[in-house]
Amino acid sequence: MNGGSDMTLAFELEALKELASPESVFEDARGWTEYIGVVSEKPTYVVTNFTRKNRIRQDFFSGPRGKAESLEGVKDQFDTDRYVLIASSEEDEQLAEDVGWEYLAVEDAAEAADWIVASDADSGDDDAEQVRDDWP
Repeated sequence: MNGGSDMTLAFELEALKELASPESVFEDARGWTEYIGVVSEKPTYVVTNFTRKNRIRQDFFSGPRGKAESLEGVKDQFDTDRYVLIASSEEDEQLAEDVGWEYLAVEDAAEAADWIVASDADSGDDDAEQVRDDWP
């Protein structure tokens, strides 16, 4: 993706799940963002379990708060030139506008950054092998 690296990037959890390799996506995005994390309306343990299972190290997450409060808190805490929410719904697009974040559809982000969308991956069997359930 182009643009400066002085950016805070938030993935909505369901959008992140649409990508074939969330771990690789985070590793790649760390090269051109300052801060990166996951926001969701789901309980904290759901986000934590997903990020642990996929070996994702995030700088922030929504915790027990909703997405709007989380995005506002992240914007207050991390001072960057841009704040971008990668998500996949019209509701999230409106939310981003309401809290002063840029919205980027996960499909557009994937295309720009050469990430693989899970539905574009060759087979589901390969994905099952990539995720380890025995990792703490």
